[in-house]
Amino acid sequence: MVHEPPVLYGIIGNPVAHSLSPFMHNAAFKALNVNAVYKLFPLANDEELKLFFEDLKEEGNPIFGLNVTVPYKEKAAAYVDTMDPFAEKVGAVNTLVIDHQRKIRGFNTDGPGFLVHLRELGFDPKGKRIAVVGAGGTARAVVSVLSLVKERPQSILLFNRTLSHARELVDDLSARMDTSIIRVVQDTGDLNIELADLLVNTSSVGMEPQDPRIIDPQLFHSDMLVYDVIYAPAETKFLSDAKARGAKIANGLGMLFYQGVLAFQHWADVEIDDRVKRIMRKALEEKAGAAHV
Repeated sequence: MVHEPPVLYGIIGNPVAHSLSPFMHNAAFKALNVNAVYKLFPLANDEELKLFFEDLKEEGNPIFGLNVTVPYKEKAAAYVDTMDPFAEKVGAVNTLVIDHQRKIRGFNTDGPGFLVHLRELGFDPKGKRIAVVGAGGTARAVVSVLSLVKERPQSILLFNRTLSHARELVDDLSARMDTSIIRVVQDTGDLNIELADLLVNTSSVGMEPQDPRIIDPQLFHSDMLVYDVIYAPAETKFLSDAKARGAKIANGLGMLFYQGVLAFQHWADVEIDDRVKRIMRKALEEKAGAAHV
């Protein structure tokens, strides 16, 4: 009996070794009896990214779907043939669909995934005061979806260690959406955390034990949700400091799950049922627990 080689899916970025996405997506392929494998594709620099996309366009390439993580969410947008409307507004992609003609469609499921997780946590952004740390691809998705959603916050204060990157982000977004509720601040002390309803860390600070504190622990309070998009470790210093002050906390595992479900549905071009979603989430949570993350 001749077995066809599996169709490939995967994630590109640097680093990707910590990613839990393979466990979620491979569990879904198995549950659906699909001959496909989700792999890690570490790309060390922009030149490797360019060569990867050149190869991706070649006939016979077995890859038909990808996730994109740091630092390539914005850079990958330059290589796609078409983008969905939300990804166009954001200017960053985290999900790619490659058809049999090797045309690449770009999507951004980070923003919608974040929003769905907020709703699961019982947080309604309407009229709220929100503070965001970071100015990369994830920050783009987060502030974009909060600016575009019907339940708009009252304000979004944005801080990034390199101030110019935050300003460039807002200037870029303002060409495609109303960014009047977003204001860039020069210091974490200007985030008005003592008044914030939601504080989101979208930066990579906190992935390593030696990483510095982003926020003065005394600023957290019990009337806020503190959200870290990092999910490994499960409780960063940022989250443990917030918890110690009585804040409600959440890591990015829920966002990873919801954006992953949306990505899978783009690849399959069909809505997956609740049974498969439960299998995907269980695989994620089991792996996260096994790794103590």
